Amino acid sequence: MAKRDFYVILGVQKSASEAEIKKAYRRAAQKHHPDRNPGNAEAEEKFKEAKEAYEVLSNAQKRAAYDQFGHAGVDPSAGMGGGGAGGAGFGDIFGDVFGDIFGAGRGGGGGGQRAYRGSDLRYNLDLSLEDAVRGTTVKIRVPTMVSCKSCDGSGAKKGSSPVTCSTCGGHGQVRVTQGFFSLQQTCPQCHGNGKVIKDPCTSCHGQGRVKEHKMLSVKIPAGVDTGDRIRLANEGEAGENGGPSGDLYVQIKVQAHAIFTREDSDLYCEMPISFVSAALGGELDVPTLDGRVLLKIPPETQSGKVFRLRGKGVKSVHGGPVGDLLCKVVVETPVNLSRRQKELLEEFQQSMDDADVKHSPRSSNWFDGVKKFFDDMKF
Repeated sequence: MAKRDFYVILGVQKSASEAEIKKAYRRAAQKHHPDRNPGNAEAEEKFKEAKEAYEVLSNAQKRAAYDQFGHAGVDPSAGMGGGGAGGAGFGDIFGDVFGDIFGAGRGGGGGGQRAYRGSDLRYNLDLSLEDAVRGTTVKIRVPTMVSCKSCDGSGAKKGSSPVTCSTCGGHGQVRVTQGFFSLQQTCPQCHGNGKVIKDPCTSCHGQGRVKEHKMLSVKIPAGVDTGDRIRLANEGEAGENGGPSGDLYVQIKVQAHAIFTREDSDLYCEMPISFVSAALGGELDVPTLDGRVLLKIPPETQSGKVFRLRGKGVKSVHGGPVGDLLCKVVVETPVNLSRRQKELLEEFQQSMDDADVKHSPRSSNWFDGVKKFFDDMKF
């Protein structure tokens, strides 16, 4: 069976540029790759055709010979099973075409020592409510991996340098032939770096990075809340082989407060008062994050009553108006009463019972409801 024209296989003109040929091959290879078409013999054949066409047309000398003499002018060793570490064979573009799809290495194709971005780090920071509301600056001590100063991050002892891996020729990947297919996998000798260290640095033991603690100053904006996080660019772990550092994320957690609780931009607190103050009314100093505020308690205030102090809450870091402070009245029952105090309370209760006035509206309504319940149930 005669071979099809390589330009036809890739769907490009004979005048196509190198970039157009590569783009056409990527499109054809992704469409017909066996991993995407399991058991499809036609797709497998088209995949092999596209690979062979690209191996020829991506090489200037082979393309010139093919343009002049056709298939007869192409060296058979440049076909599917041929190709070494050099040239523009399938192995050279495997990571470029399939790296994102099939996971062919973190750094893309081979060809030298690859640089990797450092890992991101997270630091959990506990803040008081006051610091979270007003904002502050804190110093934190972060354990991290930093570039080794002794070897400038190369991993090799001072005065030496990494050498090209003899197993993969510096490509970081080796070719494995399985039947009709020639696949690439990470080099077991250099682990994909393309270089090996013969004389490792004594400080980092060839890793190029060492563990250190560093002190950082973190500016906390006013209005942060639990769950917010602050990103410090390039303050994460150092990259490998000269790669960029990762980021540090400071995770905010606001500690419980002795008086206030926070919900979005509002603050809440409970305000205990005596039953005398609740009955007769009075004035009470209420704490806020800005200082004391005098709150007037009207006579006959019931337990559970909520007073709203506008603008005494929090201005959120995410924007919006300043919240309010909501104070809930809790009427306290007196304890540790003296005998005389008990007698006075009994006299007070007797005077209320003898009066033809309802002094306890809630309890009166409750007892009326209980009586109706029993009458309806006919217990």
